Amino acid sequence: MKNACVLLAMLAIVLAGCSRDEGKQAGQVTVGFSQVGAESEWRTANTASVKSALVAPGFDLKFSDAQQKQENQIKALRSFIAQRVDVIAFSPVVESGWEPVLREAKAAGIPVVLTDRAVKVSDASLYASLIGSDFIEEGRKAGRWLLQDSTGKPGPIRVVELQGTVGSAPAIDRMKGFHEVIDTDPRFKLVRSQSGDFTRAKGKEVMEAFLKAEGGHIDVLFAHNDDMAIGAIQAIEEAGLTPGKDIRIVSIDGVRGAFEAMKAGKLNATIECNPLFGAQLAQLIRDVHAGKPVPKRIVVEEGVFTQDQAAAALPGRKY
Repeated sequence: MKNACVLLAMLAIVLAGCSRDEGKQAGQVTVGFSQVGAESEWRTANTASVKSALVAPGFDLKFSDAQQKQENQIKALRSFIAQRVDVIAFSPVVESGWEPVLREAKAAGIPVVLTDRAVKVSDASLYASLIGSDFIEEGRKAGRWLLQDSTGKPGPIRVVELQGTVGSAPAIDRMKGFHEVIDTDPRFKLVRSQSGDFTRAKGKEVMEAFLKAEGGHIDVLFAHNDDMAIGAIQAIEEAGLTPGKDIRIVSIDGVRGAFEAMKAGKLNATIECNPLFGAQLAQLIRDVHAGKPVPKRIVVEEGVFTQDQAAAALPGRKY
């Protein structure tokens, strides 16, 4: 009876291995990718870049949209583990709460690659690498632009901040970097700071509340992404003010909509956050699957763009 149980267990393992490889081409890497959602132009461009890079015959992509909910993403990761994919890649909705599912992936022998956003875990070996932007430096760049643009302007300079999704790495880090810079200058006074959840609609809603609370006495808006800034521009115009003049605006991402707003004089500056790293991610996944040593952190190259550059740069923008 004991020998029969052992044989049945061995047969189950063999069958599971067969189901994992069923339909796969030789050398093909099965990737489970969980995206945050489709909350912005940036995210849409990032998804398109990833999908265009992780294609057959090199890859078999299993894609999941978390719709900005961590519970959806954890379910997707567990589904990938159950399907015994070769590599899991995901852009975490928030920083914390991932350790249990990442330990499950490690126990299953499935390496994990983080894209765009970091996680907080007690064991760094739970993921192989993180590819994406330096969000703290993006915040610093926004702060440096504001300092330079405020040369000769008297204080107090009243600043409002549209934060990204609460608990997310870009919201935490962009805030940190921005305040590292502007908090050194006593002219700047942060009067309001609230999450707009990285969406255009929420950015407009929160900016309307800021304007009402401050009676329109706002000098600068710092938005953690362009979509919230574009929503805020609409709120500013509806309040009878001129965005880009009455209220200077700096945001982050560098999406096409931001360049159109800068060209129209409604947005003063955007800090680039490059979403087009699909090809780099594909190579990283190949290396991780092959067991090659990879950097723990890979940072993509990015720039700063202002109104005077917008018209020339706009035709060449890919997102």
